[in-house]
Amino acid sequence: MVLKATARDRSPRGLRDHAILLMLAIYGLREGEICSLRLEDIDWHADSLRIRHTKTNACSYMPLLTPVGDAVLDYLRLGRPQVESREVFIRSLAPYTRMKNLYGMVDGRLAAAGVVPVGKRGPHVFRHARAVELLRASVPQKIIGDVLGHRSTESTNAYLKLATEDLRAVALDVPGSEVLS
Repeated sequence: MVLKATARDRSPRGLRDHAILLMLAIYGLREGEICSLRLEDIDWHADSLRIRHTKTNACSYMPLLTPVGDAVLDYLRLGRPQVESREVFIRSLAPYTRMKNLYGMVDGRLAAAGVVPVGKRGPHVFRHARAVELLRASVPQKIIGDVLGHRSTESTNAYLKLATEDLRAVALDVPGSEVLS
């Protein structure tokens, strides 16, 4: 709903926001990972993205999926201000510097689409949603952690605590538990 509403906005700001929202939704990236994404982090020939994980200072490579690549390309061609900065995402109003914060943009786009998240707000909502979506698709917790750039399972657990019902649905019956009921 948010992505569709934002995709209809073909202004420079709309093109930028749509590309960012796709990256949040598809890859579950952190705000800082998107804000620090540089032009040289996109390998158009290999269809890959280099992500510098802000919390671990490690890098990982992700496939540049077609919807994301198309949205970023639209923004770079039609929406990005002509600046010297190597960061991909630039503020849409002067001073034209790299984006440092996505909270206001995400909050505004959610509100415009009539989406009111329960609990956390801002860009982190997409990260949690991506983790839960992967869990519901029966992706192993280790892989979910790898996608999110986590080093420990404890970090991934924090994202999956919202999916308690999903975890119960895949839990094994414990022999003898029927006598406890």
